[in-house]
Amino acid sequence: MGLLNRMGTVVKAKMNKLVDKMEDPRETLDYSYQKQLELLQNVKRGVAEVTTSKKRLELQKAKLNLNIDKLTGQARDAVKAGREDLARLALERKNGLMSQV
Repeated sequence: MGLLNRMGTVVKAKMNKLVDKMEDPRETLDYSYQKQLELLQNVKRGVAEVTTSKKRLELQKAKLNLNIDKLTGQARDAVKAGREDLARLALERKNGLMSQV
């Protein structure tokens, strides 16, 4: 059994040596370089998507804050006009928007 194991090891070593000789290091390097370029493009695309999403969320937040301020003003005006029902409605809508921020 020991002899067969040793012969198997020698055959594997010889096969690896043949494969290594057939492999061109330049091709391997070029392939690796292309893969790295693809990964870099994927990262750049991901960063652009995150930046776009962040900007979109900032704009949505600003719009919500403007609407909250508008509803606060409407509630204040409704109280001054003696319309507590309208003031309550404006404040309820404001609370709904605040939960989104």
